[in-house]
Amino acid sequence: MTHPRPHTATAITLALALALFASGCSTASEVSDTETSPATTDASENWLADYDLDGLDGREITEYLDAMPVADRPEELIASVEPETLVLYDTSGNETTVPLPENEFYLSFAPFIEHTHECHFHSLTTCLGELANEEIEITVTDETDAVLVDETVRTYDNGFAGLWLPRDIEATLTVTQGERSAAVPISTAEDAPTCLTTLQLT
Repeated sequence: MTHPRPHTATAITLALALALFASGCSTASEVSDTETSPATTDASENWLADYDLDGLDGREITEYLDAMPVADRPEELIASVEPETLVLYDTSGNETTVPLPENEFYLSFAPFIEHTHECHFHSLTTCLGELANEEIEITVTDETDAVLVDETVRTYDNGFAGLWLPRDIEATLTVTQGERSAAVPISTAEDAPTCLTTLQLT
């Protein structure tokens, strides 16, 4: 059990982290709360070495954590994917923000059949979807019906699959598994969600 610390900033950060662990994924309001709360920021970012993330850029960290087996997830770490940055912090009060690629937007989505949850900014270390390690077919078409993505992938152990898409587009994501499918509109605008959990396969 983590004992209370005398520093208010650390206590607030810890409380917020535990709240996110309990909820599974972050909503827009939850992430907004973390952004406005005090936190200890290690300018050297050496603390990331504790999670084998030192020396990695935003894209590499995102892909590494999203594909990580659920059993191996670091319980003390929160990694929230926002449209332009990756926000990382832990229960010790460390926090840093890592930029994501300027021309690419990361969308993580969890197709489901029966069970889902609300999600706005994808949490790489806490989000869980229903269909883990399942093969699915995905297509992404833009407003001109041009096909941007057409491939078969396997969802990660967390039940999500991730796509790097061009920024500032409106498109349609279609997911198919056997005779079931779902299609939803998506956006990669600067205020768009990075987590999609409304793809119910029927």
